[in-house]
Amino acid sequence: MTHAATDPFVRVRGAAEHNLRNIDVDIPRDAVVAFTGVSGSGKSSLAFGTLYAEAQRRYFESVAPYARRLLQQVGVPHVGGITGLPPAVALQQRRGAPSSRSSVGTITTLSNLVRMLYSRAGTYPRGATRLEADAFSPNTAAGACPRCHGLGVVHDVAEDLLVPDTSLSVREGAIAAWPGAWQGANLRSVVSGLGIDIDLPWRRLRKKDRDWLLYTDEQPSVLVRPERDRVDYGYQGTFWSARKHVMHVLADSKSQQMRDRALRFVRSVDCPVCHGAGLRPEALAVTFAGRSVADVNAMPLTEVAELLRPVAELPHPTAATPTARSGETTEVAVRISADLVARTQVLLDLGLGYLSLGRRSTTLSPGEAQRLRIATQLRSGLFGVVYVLDEPSAGLHPADTEPLLDVLDRLKAAGNSLFVVEHDMDVVRRADWVVDIGPGAGDGGGRVLYSGPVPGLEQAGESATGRYLFGRERAAARAPRQPQGWLRLRGVRRHNLHDIAADIPLGVLTAVTGVSGSGKSTLVSQVLAGVVREHLGTAPAEGDEVEAGVDVDVREVSGLDPLDRLVRVDQRPIGRTPRSNLATYTGLFDAVRKVYAATDEAKARGYTAGRFSFNVPQGRCETCQGEGFVEVELLFLPGTYAPCPTCHGGRYNARTLEVTYRGRTVADVLAMSVDDAAGFLGEVPAAARSLRTLREVGLGYLRLGQPATELSGGEAQRIKLATELQRARRGHALYLLDEPTVGLHPADVELLLRQLHQLVEAGNTVVLVEHDLDAVATADWVVDLGPGGGDAGGRVVAAGPPAEVAGAGTGVTAPYLARRLSGG
Repeated sequence: MTHAATDPFVRVRGAAEHNLRNIDVDIPRDAVVAFTGVSGSGKSSLAFGTLYAEAQRRYFESVAPYARRLLQQVGVPHVGGITGLPPAVALQQRRGAPSSRSSVGTITTLSNLVRMLYSRAGTYPRGATRLEADAFSPNTAAGACPRCHGLGVVHDVAEDLLVPDTSLSVREGAIAAWPGAWQGANLRSVVSGLGIDIDLPWRRLRKKDRDWLLYTDEQPSVLVRPERDRVDYGYQGTFWSARKHVMHVLADSKSQQMRDRALRFVRSVDCPVCHGAGLRPEALAVTFAGRSVADVNAMPLTEVAELLRPVAELPHPTAATPTARSGETTEVAVRISADLVARTQVLLDLGLGYLSLGRRSTTLSPGEAQRLRIATQLRSGLFGVVYVLDEPSAGLHPADTEPLLDVLDRLKAAGNSLFVVEHDMDVVRRADWVVDIGPGAGDGGGRVLYSGPVPGLEQAGESATGRYLFGRERAAARAPRQPQGWLRLRGVRRHNLHDIAADIPLGVLTAVTGVSGSGKSTLVSQVLAGVVREHLGTAPAEGDEVEAGVDVDVREVSGLDPLDRLVRVDQRPIGRTPRSNLATYTGLFDAVRKVYAATDEAKARGYTAGRFSFNVPQGRCETCQGEGFVEVELLFLPGTYAPCPTCHGGRYNARTLEVTYRGRTVADVLAMSVDDAAGFLGEVPAAARSLRTLREVGLGYLRLGQPATELSGGEAQRIKLATELQRARRGHALYLLDEPTVGLHPADVELLLRQLHQLVEAGNTVVLVEHDLDAVATADWVVDLGPGGGDAGGRVVAAGPPAEVAGAGTGVTAPYLARRLSGG
């Protein structure tokens, strides 16, 4: 038997995490190992839920019990045993909502070095006191601008939003931000009582009066007399300016509808004091190489490296002196600049040179954020570590995948092992070893179909991965549809889009392509969404990309009239707590509760549908408040969760669970997979329709009661798509999707594309930002942006049916698309 210390394999025995079926598998160390399989097959359960979780558990065992309370633990995996497992680092795609104070600079820790550079080696104004490094951070009391508290933006109303039509009078509703009905009539009467003409068109009122009506904090009271009542009485009406009313609603209203309406009149703008930098004036007065710290934070990383390289390469640094105004040629400046250039170069190698240090993490894609963490690890100098990566190619154009693979090879060459959960067949081909899990998802998966060198996977007959990896199967090509009209945008300016023209065909499926940072998401998720939203008169949904200080600037728009609805289908979670789940989000659970309320037993007891909600006190288990689990406090250890001792995870009280339908309780239904529930609820039309669409988008393996917090971004997006598909609506909707194939196996991509094309066949328009060549090849139209990222992008380099774009040879996408269309 091989001794564990010299055994080159990690040997897993009896892994049973989630849907893994008590599997045994041997995985080589010091190699790039790809974990593959259809979505939900169990590959993440093996890579993250078993291997990484066990490595972390072993590390925590060496830590003092008190210190363990300060560490985030992932739990003990269900596995018989693992030998040969080194320490592990997980680099996952975090799809939550990061802090608005987090940025590229803070994620990579480059901001720490920049602050030190300005503190120790910057050029100070004459007579200025040298500042500590904290003074150059907007996240500290020493550095934050007092007006915006370091955020760089302030939120305020804007006159063009408050009064969209200046030809109207106050009586006619010129001030759109004021409330309607009686409250609006009251305010108009108050204004009239104050001596301002409410019948004069807004544009003809004195500017002094206009500004007072919109912005004053004064609240005078006026005796208002009813216009049509001859009885001599009235009431004291109080004046609210438009701004005061909007801010009052946002601060105090409990009505989400009223808050959404008020948000339509608010715009986020750069702070007038710090001009968006978030810093105090004394910090902004310090320069290095002629640039302030705000300038450096706003530069693309490629320019930061160019700015600092001359200092980093100074052959003869000078000695630092306490009285010198500048330290730009000192040893300190050279050493910090050299470190910054070296660390930045890793990011450039990963194709992230278009990002800036000040770019907020809230605007990063999961793939960009993960690559930033990969770059940080590459500079850490660790060896003998297992890096467990979650789809590092996510969000990458095929041209950007190559440098990523080179970086992974460098991590391996440094003496580390890389376990990569991956769907990109190009990445899988470059791996040293592949572990394929399947053959299906959920209960249909969880078995090791193959573990070995990549070429051997071709012989694994049950493997869906093998069929796509070796070209035996791929998404079928189709003849492009003819556009039914055109949505034309002219003079588009936003981020790196500079005065571009873009034509989007209606009634077809369009793929918007280009390298990372070329402007795809800006064009689709911000500009296109913004102009259509404005045309339809709808407010931005929560989380929509309406950025501070940046308005959608389009000189000319035409072709909007056919559209009557805008649908954004993104990867944001379907809920923020475990109480949200697939069944509640899709509306399927409403049908289930009605079924149980209609049983003879429920009627006899007087139970309504509300009784079968785990959020209602009458029906839920009171021990766990309908959560299904309770928090267990442990002395000297962090709290953990355990099944509720009363309902054993069932969520409901005993009386509720005495009611059954076809021999099963409502808790049993929530525990069913979509596939199982489709059979059980097949005679319930409302439920059957939801279940059918969920299965059609490849989600048959999910449990109905699976908490929203356990769903991946790709699963959340497909749940939203299925919810849309089950709604029988007439009209012409515009569907916008940002990289819908992220997190999907090629077999699942086929299912998704089938549904998207069904939306088009129903008379809608679908526009998707996409890198997956199978999705691009089956589109009706392609808009390719580029040619590069950041300032090197932002132009339409090619547009037309896929074959025309591939044949034109213009832009970075063309050669990859041509290879896909030719079967290569």
